[in-house]
Amino acid sequence: METHHRILLPPPPAPDQHAAVRTSYLARFAVSLLVAVWLVTSPAIHAAETAATTKPATTSVEKLPGVAAAEAVSQVTGIAISPALGIAAVGAWKYYHVPPAQRANLPWWSQPWFWGPALALVLVVFLKDAAGPLLPKAIKKPLDAAELFENKLSALLATGAIIPLVWSIFETVKTANGASIGGSSLAALGLAALDFSPLWSVLAIPLAMIAYAAVFLVSHVIQVLILMSPFAVVDAGLKATRLFLLSTVAATSLADPSLGAVWSGVIILACLPLAGWGLRWLVFGHVFAWDLITLHRHRRLPTVTDNRAFLSRKLGSAPRRSYGRLGRTDNGELVFSYRPWLVMSPRRVPLPAGQHAIGRGLFHPELLRLDPPKGKTAEPAVVEVLDFPPRYGSHEKLLAQTYGITEIREVGLRAVWQWLRNWLPKTAVEPASSTVTARSP
Repeated sequence: METHHRILLPPPPAPDQHAAVRTSYLARFAVSLLVAVWLVTSPAIHAAETAATTKPATTSVEKLPGVAAAEAVSQVTGIAISPALGIAAVGAWKYYHVPPAQRANLPWWSQPWFWGPALALVLVVFLKDAAGPLLPKAIKKPLDAAELFENKLSALLATGAIIPLVWSIFETVKTANGASIGGSSLAALGLAALDFSPLWSVLAIPLAMIAYAAVFLVSHVIQVLILMSPFAVVDAGLKATRLFLLSTVAATSLADPSLGAVWSGVIILACLPLAGWGLRWLVFGHVFAWDLITLHRHRRLPTVTDNRAFLSRKLGSAPRRSYGRLGRTDNGELVFSYRPWLVMSPRRVPLPAGQHAIGRGLFHPELLRLDPPKGKTAEPAVVEVLDFPPRYGSHEKLLAQTYGITEIREVGLRAVWQWLRNWLPKTAVEPASSTVTARSP
């Protein structure tokens, strides 16, 4: 007699349980990071201040180890917020705060041949922003795209400065007055036999790089928004926001190194859960800037199978701003394919069925969903689903034919201009939307 065995698996956790687990992990990590900052800075400052009561006052070059560690946290955060300005300011500050005889021993990022041109570049960017309202869009947007690449290049160069900076400081704070910081801090708790100072050397650089990457990814979103913004006033407001945040880090660190480290820790903890969101915006801005600078639309036509696109809203398991390809199945269904974190296994998410249209924007096309009108509304509700890169600009008809779409609409500033032309009397007006003959992929 045949026997069937059935294995009972526990039911999957509810979505709210998943959220609770993620929140628990984030809370534990946040608490662990705050404890690590406290163990490194607070005991070190206490031990060094105790040693300072029995020794002559330190010079302007020799700082208390805990103070140096606290300043390092602020410096890493400030450089991540604005890499070019941050690394140039830190390098110039260190150069002018050491005796002339010791300046030759400073690292490369503290030498005038580096921070001098870096500050000059920052000045050029400032002049470009100041003249922004007077520059035409055809000139300003390529300059904004170039600044976006400069921001990433500066961040890459700053990475080479952060590693030796953090290593030298944490090698210094391992010992204070000849005694281990970890041992002296634990001695106050009656655990003098334990010494975790080697652990600080191992964890210092990875923790600093994680914090630096998270803060940079989030702050870089401001640069992408400036590229996408059509208004110079908005650009100035975004730049002012980033400058204000950077000034708070510098001001708190100068007022009290411990206060600066705490405020920088708050910024780091706020940026850690947003790192994935910032990475998607970084890819989004990189693709758009590259297409604008290289005039990609003049040497690229949409394919008849699939084309690159970004999600404008969350779709199934794919978060907003995911980068992938929009394809079409044999039965006409639109499918978005993407790789989580750009390197994981590909996933396919079908787009909701319904009527779609191609949006003709000022810089790039869009995919729109036309929802049925509700109530007495005469016009269908328009929902943006995808953003196509600028390489497909002026090729809206080919996109519509590829995906079997019969309607093209003006969106964004083009729609505003079309409305103004319709409103003004005695003006020859082109139709706000057009139809195309679909082609099979």
